[in-house]
Amino acid sequence: MKRLVIAIVGLFTALSFSSCGYNTMVSKDENVKGKWAQVENAYQRRADLIPNLVATVKGAAEHEEGTLTAVVEARAKATSVTVDPSNLSEEAIANYQQTQDALSQSIGRLLVSVEAYPDLKANSNFQELQVQLEGTENRISVERRSYNEAVQDYNTTVRSFPNNIMAGIFGFKPKGTFQAAEGADRAPTVEF
Repeated sequence: MKRLVIAIVGLFTALSFSSCGYNTMVSKDENVKGKWAQVENAYQRRADLIPNLVATVKGAAEHEEGTLTAVVEARAKATSVTVDPSNLSEEAIANYQQTQDALSQSIGRLLVSVEAYPDLKANSNFQELQVQLEGTENRISVERRSYNEAVQDYNTTVRSFPNNIMAGIFGFKPKGTFQAAEGADRAPTVEF
């Protein structure tokens, strides 16, 4: 009789684990990690383009050294901050986003300073770099949105009942998402 009860309990346990959503949570967790890798890939592409942009601008605008130095320093800081894909917490994402936003602001200041140099604006190499940088910024936006969608799907799964019970047992925690940058709700002022 005791063996029968143990066998029934064991069978019930095995069946409950097979339908507990563990495999779904693993799949969604891996999807989030893959999306995060694409976000990092897009940011890396931008970081790789910046030295070319800076060198092109530097050749035409030697006295803009302060702006160029700020871009190089922001790039160095942005590439030094990494996030472990197994710890995509709100704090880790916010820290990563903060350094990337600082780099974006530096690039913006660099591009504004270029307006003073008509020869540089007409330079085909510079124009190509601007197009590449613009395309990269669009890719970053797309990858961040895709990552946020994957995180939303994952977080919904691990926070929903009864998956939340199994998620707690197996250590699945909600992941962090990208937020809009401070001041993004206001349109930029364009002056000529």
